[in-house]
Amino acid sequence: MTVSSSPKLASLVRQEIAAIAGYVPGEQPQDAGWTKLNTNENSYNPSASVVNAITAACEGRSLAKYPDPFANQFRSQAAEVLGIDPQMILCGNGSDDLLTILVRCFVGAGNAMRVPTPSYILYETLADIQGVSCDKVAFTEDWLLPPAFVSPCTENGQPVKLAIVPNPNSPSGTLLPPEQLLDLAEQLSCPLVVDEAYGDFSDTNCLDLVRQSDRIIVTRSMSKSYALAGIRFGFAVAQPGVIEQLGKVKDSYNCDAIATAAATAAIADQDWLRKNQSLIRATRTRLSNELRRFGFSVIDSQANFVWCTHPERSHKEIYESLKENHILIRYMAYRDWGDGLRVTVGTDAEIDVLLSALAGILEERK
Repeated sequence: MTVSSSPKLASLVRQEIAAIAGYVPGEQPQDAGWTKLNTNENSYNPSASVVNAITAACEGRSLAKYPDPFANQFRSQAAEVLGIDPQMILCGNGSDDLLTILVRCFVGAGNAMRVPTPSYILYETLADIQGVSCDKVAFTEDWLLPPAFVSPCTENGQPVKLAIVPNPNSPSGTLLPPEQLLDLAEQLSCPLVVDEAYGDFSDTNCLDLVRQSDRIIVTRSMSKSYALAGIRFGFAVAQPGVIEQLGKVKDSYNCDAIATAAATAAIADQDWLRKNQSLIRATRTRLSNELRRFGFSVIDSQANFVWCTHPERSHKEIYESLKENHILIRYMAYRDWGDGLRVTVGTDAEIDVLLSALAGILEERK
């Protein structure tokens, strides 16, 4: 048998792929016994109607057939709930899928996309995969966007073809008001994506801005506020002409039948959503106040997590000590900015476990 002398397959991948580390999701332990407050999942069970919808979707031969390529069942229900036209909605396999579609649709070779920093680290990965520049503009100390964010080009002269603003932002949990984002969209020379993955926990949102500007696209996730992280479903809202173009880029059947049925049932149960919002907001306030009692600096959050820093203690050591106690939070470090801890707002019982462990850890290091 002759051994081939051709290059190994790993050496033949695109240069952009070989050069990047790739996005690293938060830890997902598969064994029991963890208090998991690191990836902003909803700690409550989803609406009971979701289980019924999944069961119905599995009956007969429905799983043997391809799903509706545009998930029109969900589009109709979501349009009714949100008060918009179904043609303004594009569904995706989680909001990450929609972000991928947006980058592929608007940003080509030699162009750039712009994002604030620190924010969702996947944005840069998506730019790297597409082989385009990710122009990161630092938030101000007050978590606002500086004038440089609306510049039509990067410092290297590359035209900016897409801007993304997470609102509320991660990891800070801070929120820009809709009027500021509308002003940004009017100044930018490209579309503005408002990533509202955590929008259901905030005081305001930008859905109404889509009617006012075809430059604004809002993305939403069913993973957080509807407790459906396990099914992967999200949606984008934009004017119909924009949705039509985005539909050309998406995979043929990017939302499966079970996920579509579950998401449709979930968004129909707005009573469940309101109760869940109330629970998480109350626990968010309690968690923030208790962390401040421990000496942490905590930013007022509009999301289902809080961002905190400690003036005297190592954030990484706190994270590692909690992990030894089977408690996961997110340690995050950013170049040229610093590090800190992001803590998901879980149930009150989960927060009790966290606070008890923190008390012991901080006492040990006095």
